[in-house]
Amino acid sequence: MSAPMGPLSGLRVVELASEWTMYAGKLLADLGAETVLVEPPGGHATRAFEPFVDDEPGIERSLWFWHYNTSKLGVTIDRDSAEEMRALRELAATADVLLQGDVQFDIAPFARDELIVVSVTPFGLGGPRAGDPATDLTLLAGGGPVWSCGYDDHGLPPVRGGGNQALHIGGVHAVMATLVAVLHRNVTGRGQHVDVSMYAAANVTTEAATYEWLVARETVQRQTCRHASQFPTASSLAPDVGGRLLHTGVPPRTVKEFEGLLGWLHDLGLADEYPETFFLEMGRDRGGVHLSDLATDVEAREIFAAGRGALTFIASRMTDHDFYVEGQRRGLAVAVIAAPEEVMTDPHFVARGFPTPVEHEDLGRTFTYPGAPFHAPRSPWRIKSRAPHVGEHNEMLG
Repeated sequence: MSAPMGPLSGLRVVELASEWTMYAGKLLADLGAETVLVEPPGGHATRAFEPFVDDEPGIERSLWFWHYNTSKLGVTIDRDSAEEMRALRELAATADVLLQGDVQFDIAPFARDELIVVSVTPFGLGGPRAGDPATDLTLLAGGGPVWSCGYDDHGLPPVRGGGNQALHIGGVHAVMATLVAVLHRNVTGRGQHVDVSMYAAANVTTEAATYEWLVARETVQRQTCRHASQFPTASSLAPDVGGRLLHTGVPPRTVKEFEGLLGWLHDLGLADEYPETFFLEMGRDRGGVHLSDLATDVEAREIFAAGRGALTFIASRMTDHDFYVEGQRRGLAVAVIAAPEEVMTDPHFVARGFPTPVEHEDLGRTFTYPGAPFHAPRSPWRIKSRAPHVGEHNEMLG
């Protein structure tokens, strides 16, 4: 049985190689779009990004490049060659979407009414900072997420989220905008130019931090493993029976959640042992609590704290995995704190197909890649192939 066609099958994307566009191009390609990566002769600079397979540097051995360029075709174009630029214009004339990250690459010759152009740049194409240099770190710091990430001890510096988060945030926004533009073109027959600012996209992810400042002129403070807040909140970390830390998540707020937590205590025979069970019953009987109540309602604060305490109390009697599985089964948003290597073998992630084998026939080996960053059973996602070698599909250029 052949693999299912992706939901974007039939869509052709031409991606002008850039660090900023590569995640967007990967998502579109893994969803079925024919994505053609256009690199300079000798390959794009990201082929030199570490780490390398087996710690051996080489333009075909960058794990960074491998990850961000799955399912793509690859061609090389010398911008100084009139003949090769003509071939690129012919390729772009067959494209539905043109992905641009390098603003120095003149895309005017590719313009046509039905073409969708998606620019993904650090600060957008307009405004006083367009063209300013940036890195993943500076975008996260300037955009706001770093301010909210770190520890209760503010003597320690903020913490940058790992894993190229600015690149991913900008890429996800670019893909969403691309899909909307495709739908719009399907109705109107006209393309458009989508301008994605990674800096602005990063700011959107700051949750309450930006709104607190814009509305109330208040500044949130970072906290260990929980949302940054204007006021300190109770820790959400708790040790399991063996002392390993887990995350108790958000305490119950709805009637259903209070009933789930009370049922858990009773089933474990701990309801009488936990000294604040009556607060949980109050939370159930009053119809739950809302986060907005916590600032002014003393009773709501006590109920909320009792919920957190009950989760910590239960956690101390169980392993982190059992706590996670049973808490989730009862409708409570609790979590395991897993090391990266544990994620790839976790039964939950394995069952969802997150560890994805990708064959590298050139090396005679198969490597395990991270799978889809979402679960959409009716929109098949798959890695169709490894990242292309330099100029591997130049025959497309004629």
